Amino acid sequence: MSEDPFVDLKKRQREMWASFGPTAMFTTPVAGHLVRFAGIRQGQTVLDVGTGTGVMAITAARLGARVTALDLTPELLEQARENATIAEVGHIEWTEGDAENLPYPDASFDVVVSQFGHMFAPRPDVTVAQMRRVLKPNGWIAIATWPPEHFIGRMFAFVGRNSPPPPPGASPPHQWGNPAVVAERLGERFDAPFFERGTMKFTALSTAHFRQFMERSVGPIQKLVEHLADDPQKLSAFRAEFEALVAPYYFDNIVHQDYLLTRAQAR
Repeated sequence: MSEDPFVDLKKRQREMWASFGPTAMFTTPVAGHLVRFAGIRQGQTVLDVGTGTGVMAITAARLGARVTALDLTPELLEQARENATIAEVGHIEWTEGDAENLPYPDASFDVVVSQFGHMFAPRPDVTVAQMRRVLKPNGWIAIATWPPEHFIGRMFAFVGRNSPPPPPGASPPHQWGNPAVVAERLGERFDAPFFERGTMKFTALSTAHFRQFMERSVGPIQKLVEHLADDPQKLSAFRAEFEALVAPYYFDNIVHQDYLLTRAQAR
């Protein structure tokens, strides 16, 4: 028996997020915002947790930072390597690994960042402890998350209500978007956090156009649609409710997705 009670969940996550690649074009501007917000500078050692297709890691490396990037899904890391080649950015160390068990020595990095990645690890206390462990004294953490009251947070709650329950003890990812919860989780390991907000703009020709893209590219929605495929009535109801959820955020051919940035210095 594994010591990690979430080994099966992480295996499903590894497989589920393999299709995420097309979404990276929309998260790329957020990576630029997060790098600037984090104050990343030339020569700093930076760890990107949950790097996905590498947009955050590549953005930091372009500034001259020495970047290490970790993700659970090997298919995304392969795309990240390809993106780095296209962007003509080298010297990024790509690692397949788990945010709850970072394979790096203590006090290895000046800055630890995560753009919508660490929040899917099931145990926030374990993830925060790992991030703090690999930070140097007085290092910084900087993260991007989805507030529960805005579209993506509401979307994940909606998908959760329509999906099998996670294993006991797993925290919903959208809780990471609540500043009070974030401050509590960082707790005694970090000074009081500083927050900033932004909006990710996702172009689409209609709510149905957006929904179809999400069904092909966002793992939790993709898996849920596959699960409902044998029940056309339930699938139709799910799709209608999803589009109704999107509608208030869709105008000017854009789905407006508000995000939260958090920065805090290690104690």
